[in-house]
Order: sequence, then C-alpha cells, then structure tokens
Amino acid sequence: MPTLERLVPGQQIPYGGTRVAEVSADLAAAFRPGDGLIVVQETGDLLHVPASVQALVRAAVDAASDAFVALGSVADDRITEFYERFAAALEDDRGFAAIAAANAADVERARERGRSVTRLVLSDRMRADMVDGLRAWRDAPSGRGLVTDVVEHPGWRVEAVRDGLGVVGFVFEGRPNVFADATGVLRSGNTVVFRIGSDALGTAEAIVEHALDPALAASGLPGGAVSLVASPSRAAGWAMFSDPRLALAVARGSGSAVAQLGAVARQAGNAVSLHGTGGAWIVAGLGADPAAFGAAVFHSLDRKVCNTLNTCCVPAARAAELVPVFLDALERAGRRRGTNPKLHATGAARPHLPGSWFTDAVPISRADGEHLEPRAEPIDEADLGIEWEWEDSPEVSLTVTPSVDEAVDLFNRLSPRFGASVVSADPSERDRFFASVDAPFVGNGFTRWIDGQYALGKPELGLSNWEHGRLFGRSGILTGDAAYSVRLRVTQDDPDVGR
Repeated sequence: MPTLERLVPGQQIPYGGTRVAEVSADLAAAFRPGDGLIVVQETGDLLHVPASVQALVRAAVDAASDAFVALGSVADDRITEFYERFAAALEDDRGFAAIAAANAADVERARERGRSVTRLVLSDRMRADMVDGLRAWRDAPSGRGLVTDVVEHPGWRVEAVRDGLGVVGFVFEGRPNVFADATGVLRSGNTVVFRIGSDALGTAEAIVEHALDPALAASGLPGGAVSLVASPSRAAGWAMFSDPRLALAVARGSGSAVAQLGAVARQAGNAVSLHGTGGAWIVAGLGADPAAFGAAVFHSLDRKVCNTLNTCCVPAARAAELVPVFLDALERAGRRRGTNPKLHATGAARPHLPGSWFTDAVPISRADGEHLEPRAEPIDEADLGIEWEWEDSPEVSLTVTPSVDEAVDLFNRLSPRFGASVVSADPSERDRFFASVDAPFVGNGFTRWIDGQYALGKPELGLSNWEHGRLFGRSGILTGDAAYSVRLRVTQDDPDVGR
C-alpha cells in the first residue's frame, strides 16, 4: 500500500467531506518519510507526528495492552499493595527529595518562559493530597467481579459482572498531582498511558523513577500497567489519541487543546472524556443574605483552578446592596494573596461600581510579573463566558441582570456550562435554579467544592463541563472506579436447555 513520503507547500488535503486544508511551508519542510499526518476532520488542522514520537507512543500502548491482559490474572491485593507502596514512596522524605528538586527545576524553567506556575508547584499540600488519594484507592473496593444484576431462567441464569475497560490514554496539563490521581484506573482493572504537559515533564519523570516504577515492581504488577510517554511534544498526545486500541481517551487542560485532542480521538473511534474549559458562576438570588454572598465569593477565589469563581451575576433589585459586598469580598481575596484583584464589568454592572475602579492603575500580578492596570475594565455581555487564567490577582467578571432567571439564561447561553451556585436563603428559589440551570455541578455557596477528592472522597481524573451536551450515564466527575465494562456470564445447571 502506498505511504505518504513527503508534503509540498500549498498541497491541498481534503477534510470534512467538502473542504480542503493547505500544507504550510513549515509543515512541508519538517515532514520526513515515515512521519504521520493526522487530518482533523472537524477543523482541518494538519497535525504532524514525527516517526520517533509515533514509535515512542506505540511502544507505550503495546506495553499497556499486554499489561491489561496480564492484569486480569492479578489478585486485587497486589493492586492494593501498589497503592500503599506508591503512597509510602511519596511520603518518604529521602526519596521525595529528588522529586522536589525536579519540580523546582520545572517551576524555574516555566517562570523563565513567563508561564503560569500556580498548578505546577508541588507544594506540601499537593504532596499530602497525592498520598491521601493513593491511600483512598488502596482502601477502595475493586469492583472487578462484582455481580450487578442476575436474571434467572429455568435451568440457567445470567449474571452481569463488572470488569476492566482496557487501556486508558490520559493527556493532561502540568499538574503533578493528576499523575498520581489517575492511577486510580488500576483499581478497576485497567491500565493507563500518560502524556503530561512539557512544563511538568521533569517532575513526572522523577515520580516514575523514584516512586511509581519501584511500587509497580515491588507489588508484582505488570510493568506496562502505568506508562509515561516521556516526550515534551504535543504530537505524543495526538499519536496516543489516534491509537484505536485505547478503551478511553481522557484529556484535561486548556479548552482549545482539549477540544482538538477530543476530535482526534473521536475520529479514531475512541471513547472520549474531555475536561477542558472551566470557570464557575455565582448568582445572587433575590433571597441572598449579604454575609453568605460575600463569603461565597471570598471562598471561591483562594486560587485559580477550574472550579474558581469566574463570573458573578447580581439581580438589579439587590445591586445597590450586594455589589459593594461583592467588591469587598473580591478585594479581601486579593489581599489574601498579597496583591490586587482584577474585575471585568458589563455595561449593566458599571453604574453600580465606583468610577475610580476604571481610572486608578494598580499592580496586577501576572505570570510574567506585575503590571500597572486599571482595577476594572469593561466587557461585553457576550464575553461573560471567557475563563480568566490568573496567577495571583483574582480575576472575575461581573454583570447585573433584571432577574435571576435572566442570569440563568446568560449562564446557559454563554458559559461552558460547568459549575453554578445560587446564594439564596429561599429554598424555592434554590430549587427553581437547580431545575433551570444547565450544569452538572450546582450549589448554594462557594464553588470550590467541585472536586472528586474533596466532595466524594475519590481522586478524580477530571471534571467535565456540559459545553457539548450532557454525559451519558455518569457524573461530571470522572474517577478511576468509573472506568469499567460489564460482561455477561451464563451458568447453565440443566444440560438439556436449548432454544
């Protein structure tokens, strides 16, 4: 069968059935015989995968596929032992020193490039959460072999039995804790192949060398049960997600990168779980208690992650009272981090704000250092769904709406439909909000509760929004024990049963 040997500038590549993309001069110059070209049918993106990257990914998926078959004969207590040994290795200060040094080097390199490091720093709290998460999987029931249903027939019966799903491919941003959390898929009898963002690759390699691989070996698990694709190239993620041997492709990170990875996986026929654009909303109800509203805002802005408050809506009838409460909570959140907050206000919100917020320049902390900026800037209502990625200065949007129903409509139309909270002392108002807001995560206070380990006691692989529709048969929190399949087993007691 002929193979693609070269590309030429301006060469037209069909996609989507009726459209064409053109090969750029840079792509043509970089392409070599043996390389791969993935044509994203949704967008026409032309993704170059060097042969060396393809080989690296193929070897990891080969090992994971072999390990999945072998894992079927491995007793659950060996998987339990793996989690304890992995946790103990992270807890041991002597072994962890090398991991901490690698993380410090990753953080320094990221800062030199002006990259955000709020999620990259392997703090004492993150380390403790990793250990706690691994021990949670240690103590969790396996689920393998669990009979979930039985149908009795004369002389025979059918049992529905839970079992492993297969190889889980996991691409995620530079957050070292996710690396440990996602090994939770082993508890359900799966294997996993990772690709981590380049910012955290050194940290991940150190975790593999000093904690994960020794734990696998000591517990007697197949070596390919957990594999890191040690490549800084984004092409490694594309190659992994285009491998049809994956049972599930999980991606988390920035919205655009996650969407592209999802498109690659879908066209390869792989099941997908995407965890991209976040940003939670808080809506003040007509029955909002001012102190409760201020507390919800303040406690939702301790750090920037996907469940941080991003957009706040205040009903016009309560604006004179509640906007000052919102501003006070926002300023307190900035002071807690030793800096000033940044506000984006719609035209409807601006009359309720002090004019000085738009004219006075203050230091705003960005990934590349402090910048003098106005504390507040105008924003179009259509941009309320933008997720602000901030470093130390809490950054949010504010609008004032005619009613709570209008705020819900804005959320349903403009947000990624992730997390929403209505602060109200009126139970009927909270019930109405839950019924009408299109989000998987809904509360009546701070938004930072949206977390698998914090809310459910289960380390998460990621949090899904409903940007592309609701999820089939599962929560928006994807955990390791949610990745399973169901087999049917028949026991025939009467040998003369026939049809």
